Amino acid sequence: MNRAVFLDRDGVINEVLSKRVKFVNKPDDFYLLDGVGEGIKMLNDAGFKVFVVTNQGGIGLGYMNESDLLRVHEKMEKDLKAYHAHVDDIAYCPHKPHANCPCRKPKPKMILDLARKYDIDLSKSFMVGDRDPDIEAGKRAGTRTVFIGDRDEGEEADIAFPDLLSAATWLTELK
Repeated sequence: MNRAVFLDRDGVINEVLSKRVKFVNKPDDFYLLDGVGEGIKMLNDAGFKVFVVTNQGGIGLGYMNESDLLRVHEKMEKDLKAYHAHVDDIAYCPHKPHANCPCRKPKPKMILDLARKYDIDLSKSFMVGDRDPDIEAGKRAGTRTVFIGDRDEGEEADIAFPDLLSAATWLTELK
């Protein structure tokens, strides 16, 4: 079985609610956060499968459509390629925030589906997020959890780091 790192997208991989961008609804809104390319490359080199699991309620709310989202993800993958980094797969929930669908975090369906598809040992895997729903989804799925950011949220996470590069450094040093 494989081990994996499941990454939330907005706030972990890319800027959101910043001076440059409020929401990421088109490729021009997508900016990698500092150190993300290097961090994902470290995870790739350490043998982790790397997945993105992201709530994208903007689709259900009509702010973007699925082809817009696919173009954003193509931009993400292109930006990561500049660091020789890659993600193995991307799962997203397109539903409205209160649609009560099984795939929207904090529910763990996106994580569980990827784990089945890629033969992932969830007990040896990690969910990395910047909000409580990310941490809760990881716990429900049976992963260890890593919080990115300050501790206004994320108190339930197993460990916290200021950014993905710091978290990746720690993850790659684990035995």
